[in-house]
Amino acid sequence: MSESEIEQVSEESNELKGERLQKVLANAGVASRREIERMISAGRIRVNGKVASLGDRIETDANNKIELDERVIGNKRLAGPEERRTIIYNKPEGELVTRHDPEGRTTIFSRLPKLKQGRWISIGRLDINTSGLLLLTTDGELANRLMHPSKAIEREYAVRVLGTVEEDHLKQLTAGIELEDGPARFEEVVVSGGTGANRWFHVVIVEGRQREVRRLWEAVGTQVSRLKRVRFGSVILDSSVKAGQNRDLTEKESKTLLELVGMEVEEPARKPESKATRHVERPTRSTTRQAESQRAKPNAQKRKSTRIQKKKSPPRQR
Repeated sequence: MSESEIEQVSEESNELKGERLQKVLANAGVASRREIERMISAGRIRVNGKVASLGDRIETDANNKIELDERVIGNKRLAGPEERRTIIYNKPEGELVTRHDPEGRTTIFSRLPKLKQGRWISIGRLDINTSGLLLLTTDGELANRLMHPSKAIEREYAVRVLGTVEEDHLKQLTAGIELEDGPARFEEVVVSGGTGANRWFHVVIVEGRQREVRRLWEAVGTQVSRLKRVRFGSVILDSSVKAGQNRDLTEKESKTLLELVGMEVEEPARKPESKATRHVERPTRSTTRQAESQRAKPNAQKRKSTRIQKKKSPPRQR
C-alpha cells in the first residue's frame, strides 16, 4: 500500500485531524520530510507512547509527547520557527553535510548561524570533495518541495575534467547514459575554457543522485578533478559569499524561490544582516558560466600580486 493510500485509510477510519506527522517534524527542523518518513518506517518515532505509522496526523496545539530514538522533542520546537529563514552557504572542499561525524571531521553545521528556535535543514547534499552552493532553510515544507524529484529543480556545476573529451562524449552525456542505478543525463553541457588537463565545463542536471555528475563523466572515460555547484534553481552563488561563509537570501531571491515550487509568500523574508548580503541581479546562464570558470581557475599572477611583502627590520643601534 502506498503512502497516500495509508494516509487515506487512516483519515477515513480514525477521522484524525491536524497535520501529517512528517510535516510537523519537518517544520520543526528535525529533518526533511523524506528522511522523517524513513524514520517512521524504521519505528524510530513514537507519539504519546505508541510507535508512529506513515499517515499519522497530530494537532500542533495539543500537548503531544513525540519521541525520536527515545528522546522527547519539545513542544516549543514543534511549533516551528517564528519566521522562515533561508540562507546560501558556500561549502569548501573537505567539509561534510552531516550533523555528526564519527571521525570528528568538520561539518557545515558547525559554521552556520545559531538559531533561537527551529533547526537548519540542508536542501540536498554535496560530497566531501565537492564545493559551492548549498541552500539551508528552517522551513521543512520548502526543503521538501525543493528536493522532491517531481519539481525537477535545475542544479548547475562548474566542472574541471581530466582526459580527452570528444564531441561524441558530449552527445552521449546529454542523450543519456545507463548507470548502475538507472539512466542519467545532463540537461546541458557547455565548454567553459581551458586546455589539456585543465578543461572546464558547465553542466546542468535536474536530479540529486549521489555522485551523479562524477559518475556521468567517468562513464565516458574521463575524471572530474574539481567540482563546484554554482546554481540551485533560481539561486546563484555570487562573489559576495566566500568559501565557508553564508548569507540570507534577499527578499527578491526568497520570493522567486517560493514561486518556483508553488508556495505563497506569507511574510517578508528576513532582511540580510551583513554587507555581504547586498542583492545581485541574476546574470544570464552564459555570463554565470564565464564568471564562475574564471573564479575557479588558478590565477598565479593574482596570487603573486596579493602576497604580503614583509618589511625589513632596521639595523640595531649600537
